[in-house]
Amino acid sequence: MFARLAALVGRDLLRDTLAYSIGIAVAGASFAALATAQGLPWWVTMAMSLLVYAGTAQFAAIGVAAAGGGPAAIVMTGLILNLRHLPYGMAVGHLYWDRWWTRLLGTHNLLDTTAAFALAEGDDLRRARIAYWTTGVGNAVAWTIGNVVGIAAGGQIGDPAALGLDAALPAIVLALVLPSLRDRSTLLAALTGAAIALAASPFLPAGIPVLLALAGLVFALPRKESDMDETSASRTGESGADEGDVEEAER
Repeated sequence: MFARLAALVGRDLLRDTLAYSIGIAVAGASFAALATAQGLPWWVTMAMSLLVYAGTAQFAAIGVAAAGGGPAAIVMTGLILNLRHLPYGMAVGHLYWDRWWTRLLGTHNLLDTTAAFALAEGDDLRRARIAYWTTGVGNAVAWTIGNVVGIAAGGQIGDPAALGLDAALPAIVLALVLPSLRDRSTLLAALTGAAIALAASPFLPAGIPVLLALAGLVFALPRKESDMDETSASRTGESGADEGDVEEAER
């Protein structure tokens, strides 16, 4: 069974999905524990995870509610945070926008992780689809299991936020993306986006700095063929000049 799944999906993708799912489960447990500690009924917590299914927005909703915010403030916070899904949909929507039921499931499955893993497959449409749905299933299962554990533990923990469980997911995501940062353009895009987000965070509402950080992607855009040709020609010319110098010296 596992061998067949590994052959279809790929061992590397399964490994990365498992690693990420562990972080998702921990984050899901943290969210459910916080929600339970705030007095939210277990069925409301589970319904939010199954229907809303947006971890960042769910954490924000709990924070706004705990601070005394009303339903309008909670909804607006979630909408602002999830604006980032607009460029995600434009980037990977073609992977699931072919049947009405895949549109429903695919849109619900549109997450930071599923979009990132799908885009990492490049122009291989088949692999991108596999990555999109594999990471989505792993995310959904892990988040649900984490919620169940968090609900059970929420009543026993005085202050779940003090445990710092929500830091596990960013740490695992960072470990997954580190190999990609060896590429110079990717590293420059990531550093630029991080700098923009950090600079904007003290002045703008939650979610907006993340959107502004997308400006860093300009450094990851494919170079024009003309620029590449000029660079190649320049390198060829330099190489030819060097070879000529060597031949002249030999004479």
